[in-house]
Amino acid sequence: MDVDGTVAEGFEPVRDAFVRNFETLGDRGAAVAVYRDGRKVVDLWGGTKDVDGTAPWERGTAQVVRSATKGVAAAVLLLLHQRGQLDLDAPVEHYWPEFKARGKERVLVRHVLNHRAGLPVLDRPLTPQDALDPLKGPEAVAAQAPVWEPGTGHGYHALTYGWLLDEIARRVTGQGTGEWLASQVTGPLGLDLWLGLPESEAGRVGRVGRVERAEPTGGLRARPKRSVTEAYEDPASLTRRAFAAISPFPDQNDPAYRATALPATNAMATADGLARFYAALIGDTNGAARLFTPQTVELARAEESAGPDRVLVVGTRFGLGYMLHGSASPFLTPGSFGHPGRGGALGFADPETGIAFGYVTNGFRKTVTADPRAQGLVRAVRGVLGL
Repeated sequence: MDVDGTVAEGFEPVRDAFVRNFETLGDRGAAVAVYRDGRKVVDLWGGTKDVDGTAPWERGTAQVVRSATKGVAAAVLLLLHQRGQLDLDAPVEHYWPEFKARGKERVLVRHVLNHRAGLPVLDRPLTPQDALDPLKGPEAVAAQAPVWEPGTGHGYHALTYGWLLDEIARRVTGQGTGEWLASQVTGPLGLDLWLGLPESEAGRVGRVGRVERAEPTGGLRARPKRSVTEAYEDPASLTRRAFAAISPFPDQNDPAYRATALPATNAMATADGLARFYAALIGDTNGAARLFTPQTVELARAEESAGPDRVLVVGTRFGLGYMLHGSASPFLTPGSFGHPGRGGALGFADPETGIAFGYVTNGFRKTVTADPRAQGLVRAVRGVLGL
């Protein structure tokens, strides 16, 4: 397998793991980037740009990162809080008065970020066309009754998370999440990362699709335990309903889908863009000052929710807007915070080691939180650092 790019001395095992992803784990096209203390130490790519094509993946090829989007979008609310524009302990209705309908007066901004809002499903799922309308999703969530008492338990808000977060940002700033990120974060930093893909960048993004392999290694695997399988098969379960808040799910290769900002699921990024985003959260990069203060980093990674997840069924851990290191989603160390994308992508930061990591792929698998390709790369980084 021909792999392009570079690794710093000592990080050669990451290249070996990346090659194995193609040789034994079915990767068609992918890239990985790693920063340490703001300096890029891994920058690799290989395979084809499109999952079903022959044109080579090039430097700068980007892909949809699915739920890894959530970690990018969460930075908007945390930065607004850091700047004194948003109170995490205020009721959502303080910023969005229409939201309080149907017993949601006690939903706090904090609950949106830690998946305790009780709003993972829509009784009336959106059509793909309605999902692309920036008003329809927030309107649907505002009209929805909680399915558990807000704040009393946690469950992964697979799609509704994005509409909740987006409308709060819009009410505070007058801009949607994607617009605010572009003007305040990704644009100034020059990141190849977009939430709402500009037409000028559309040619850089490859076609994605499903790839099938069967060797599970941790997290929600290709052969999950029976309770997880049953939850995904039962149309009445919170699991099935949460992932069907848009039904049927839009074609992720559709230019209209890519051009729309859905802050739960459709950011487009290069591996370098995703890794450098996390590097910028925890330290200075390329002469730019860090985005998060130490206090905000602690908000991101202090445990807010832990234990049995009412949607994902297994045990999960969340800080404010970020998944935390655990059995369902292993990162580098217990202090890491980030977010996987269903079926492949992963981005995270580890403040203690100074590591920031980004992996993107055009081949999606059945994994939900711990894809074996990304995990193999993380284990290689862990080995390099002697952890």
